[in-house]
Amino acid sequence: MDKNLIAVTPPMGWNSWDCYGASVTEEILRKNAEYMANHLKEYGWEYIVCDIQWYEPNANSTWYNSFYPLEMDEYSRLIPASNRFPSAKDGQGFRPIADYIHSLGLKFGIHIMRGIPRQAVHQGTPIKGTNATARDIAHPYSICSWNTDMYGVNPDATGAQEYYNSLFELYASWGVDFVKVDDICVTEYKPLDPYSAKREIEMIRKAIDSCGREMVLSLSPGPAVLSEVNHLSEHANMWRMTGDFWDNWDQLYRMFDYCNDWSPYVKTGCWPDCDMLPLGRIGINTPGHNESERYTNFTKNEQITMLTLWCLFRSPLMIGSELTALDDWTLKLLTNKNVLRLLSHSHGARQVFKSHDTVIWTSEDSDGSIYVAFFNTSFSKTEPSISLTRLGLHGTFTVEDVWSCESLGDVEQRITTEVGIHGARLYKIRRK
Repeated sequence: MDKNLIAVTPPMGWNSWDCYGASVTEEILRKNAEYMANHLKEYGWEYIVCDIQWYEPNANSTWYNSFYPLEMDEYSRLIPASNRFPSAKDGQGFRPIADYIHSLGLKFGIHIMRGIPRQAVHQGTPIKGTNATARDIAHPYSICSWNTDMYGVNPDATGAQEYYNSLFELYASWGVDFVKVDDICVTEYKPLDPYSAKREIEMIRKAIDSCGREMVLSLSPGPAVLSEVNHLSEHANMWRMTGDFWDNWDQLYRMFDYCNDWSPYVKTGCWPDCDMLPLGRIGINTPGHNESERYTNFTKNEQITMLTLWCLFRSPLMIGSELTALDDWTLKLLTNKNVLRLLSHSHGARQVFKSHDTVIWTSEDSDGSIYVAFFNTSFSKTEPSISLTRLGLHGTFTVEDVWSCESLGDVEQRITTEVGIHGARLYKIRRK
């Protein structure tokens, strides 16, 4: 199986984290899937991803409960908490939810932590198909600094590969299409031994390849390191360039540098990941609401900047908001076919200019046209300009605003525009 043929374009979908943290439920998954099927699917949105702690009965907020009991089967594998996912009872796992999501024409994904449950290690539960137990394969010094659920797996232990094989065999039986593996992407902060992390990535890749079902492999968190690009490209479909991305300008501004650094390595089936789209209504949690519930702090200009950069760069797109609460403006932002076209029909995105107040990117469309995007990174309006020769163009061209579909008419020498504070303008240039 060629993993690069599983995600030939950047995956597009919804992930529960920005809204519900560790507290997502079956009801929430189903209602967001229904909304996506009715309002977003035709534009390419297709994944519904259940994020962290779905195996913890007591999870009810963004915060993690340290050392709480988790639901687990007899082979050391975590299973959905049936009080939060009622259809998972009687050993059905996520299969009923996945079947429902598939019936809507969508795909289903889950989040997992790398490693093996600590409670399995402490109980000495078996590894399917082996004489080994969880104690035999656990790496006692490989732990997550922010979550107490797991020990890392010792790649040299007998039964280690079989454990990961059994995990993905289970996920395949559930109908999982996408797996986000956390605490595993080798980052510049090195929260874990890079050697161990790389070898666990390799075991996961082997397990997916042998499970009999195609699955997108996403690695978190970031920032990933450029020196590992070959390893990441060989084993994963997408990997995080940053830590958790939220709705503040400073993080969005820094993303220009991340995208610039990683742009040479974007290719079919290998997608450096800008992380979630914190749009619309986020920070909800359950039960009830909490003090962090809000509509995105991004201005409308900043939201346009984010979508323009993500699509030009060809990052995976994962919506973070409660879909059923989308307002008309945000829905239109997420369903602009001309902008979303860049994910599937553009290539060669690169930064061509950066100053104290302006960033300019360009890329090429499969139809032969050229895109150019002007970003205002300052706190006042700007009037950026670029010559056609800087873009490698000579002659007369027609220029269209991609967001609005408005024509700028014919251009022979330069494109000059006005960009609002923290805003973006995206143009498509065609030879006349």
